[in-house]
Amino acid sequence: MWFFLVSSICGSILGNATNSWFADTKLGKWFYRKVDDVSTWASKKLGLKILQDEENWKAKYPNVALKIDKLEAKIKQLEEKN
Repeated sequence: MWFFLVSSICGSILGNATNSWFADTKLGKWFYRKVDDVSTWASKKLGLKILQDEENWKAKYPNVALKIDKLEAKIKQLEEKN
């Protein structure tokens, strides 16, 4: 039991480190650009609207939208301080 837990944690740490390194290489930048192109193509081809209707989303979830607006205002205030 402990072996699986420890190996899972170590695997996720190594995977994250590898991903961070890979993202900065030429091959990594090319790969992520291709993944973005494919996902954009698929969303256009299938007619998917992911996070495109922000106003509709805000009307559907007003409490979450209000909380996000407050957090954005706090971030802006902190950025202006520094």
